[in-house]
Amino acid sequence: MSDAPIDPREDDAAVETERGERIAKWLAHAGVASRRDAEKLLAEGKVRLNNTVVTHPATFVTEGDLVTVAGKLVDPPGRTRLWRYHKPEGLVTTHRDEKGRPTVFEKLPKTLPRVVSVGRLDLNSEGLLLLTNDGALARRLELPSNGWIRRYRVRVFGAPDPAKLAELARGVTVDGERYGAIEAGLDSRKGDNSWITVALREGRNREVRKVMAHLGLQVSRLIRVSYGPFQLGLLPRGEVEEVPAKVLREQVPSEKT
Repeated sequence: MSDAPIDPREDDAAVETERGERIAKWLAHAGVASRRDAEKLLAEGKVRLNNTVVTHPATFVTEGDLVTVAGKLVDPPGRTRLWRYHKPEGLVTTHRDEKGRPTVFEKLPKTLPRVVSVGRLDLNSEGLLLLTNDGALARRLELPSNGWIRRYRVRVFGAPDPAKLAELARGVTVDGERYGAIEAGLDSRKGDNSWITVALREGRNREVRKVMAHLGLQVSRLIRVSYGPFQLGLLPRGEVEEVPAKVLREQVPSEKT
């Protein structure tokens, strides 16, 4: 174990090969939390390495070390795995909710290892939510720079203007916040209700709802049908299905699987 400060001139890969893996990254790979949240756990003094509290993210973990978080032993990272989950509405995407609302993770099968979500779906949204045992992978797949498209089916109350929907492809500013290009097309309309397909690359907090409200449309149902190459398909509501390792390797080739 070593918690000496790291010379920024050192090559990260070479350092980790020689000295083990940085503890925040190790915790992320173990599915405890994202790398950023793992650093918060360190700062709060909740992490012990071989029964010694560690707070510096440049602490290294090597084979055979024992790591605990809040008194619970953490299993060493295994093979990176990814699951598709059909999230029902009425669940929050968090491990603990201060308001006592039911969470996604409370409803998952007990046979699953500890997992983190790739992004979130809000309380009233449903559809595809990716889950992984590797927090570092989750963070990577959330980044807009990977170019993955998030696609949604949206039911709205109101009269969508196809021209205004098309204009979203140039981006839009809502309440001072600039959103990137959004592909939106009217699928069907019956009375005061319409279905719209929306595709975007950023997926900011409540982005679809805010943009639709900006157009005078009230979202009554929001379903994510795909996230990058991964599709909701016919996965039943509330069910979880693991992405085959071969598919994960093909779609995220640089990650260890």
